[in-house]
Amino acid sequence: MDTDPVRRANLAAIECDRRPQLPEGFRRTSSRVGAALGANRTGLSVYELPSGQAISPYHFEDPDEEWLLVVSGTPTLRHPGGEAQLEPWDVVFFPSGPDGAHFVRNGSESTARVAMFSSGGAAAGAVVYPDSDLVWMRTDDDAVDIIVKRSSAEEDIAPWIAASDADK
Repeated sequence: MDTDPVRRANLAAIECDRRPQLPEGFRRTSSRVGAALGANRTGLSVYELPSGQAISPYHFEDPDEEWLLVVSGTPTLRHPGGEAQLEPWDVVFFPSGPDGAHFVRNGSESTARVAMFSSGGAAAGAVVYPDSDLVWMRTDDDAVDIIVKRSSAEEDIAPWIAASDADK
């Protein structure tokens, strides 16, 4: 039994699990380190990105905030203002909402390793994928989450609003 009172992990040495179900372009390995160390209100995941692979589609979260730390390699970050190539030990903050949208892809020939920290803690939240106009509504209670196509037309999502406005 380990008697070390410090819950720790080495970001360079963490074993990442294969994710064979992921489609081409997102074939990465990963490990949820935060939960393994006992974190309840924050998250930490480590991702290994082979050449040409990304963590996930371009997205932002609400209400969670996220941080990215490049452990090794030179991944490319897409953000609301454009793109930037990142270097080892670069750290990037993604606020909640559209200003925190991001996409991390490895366009180099060698594998990149990144760590993503998240605020977590909310019992429910949303991940918005602007490129595909999808919203993932998630909960932390082991219930089935849902992904829906979003619409900005009030009459599509709430026809009673448009009808009540017409009565005025």
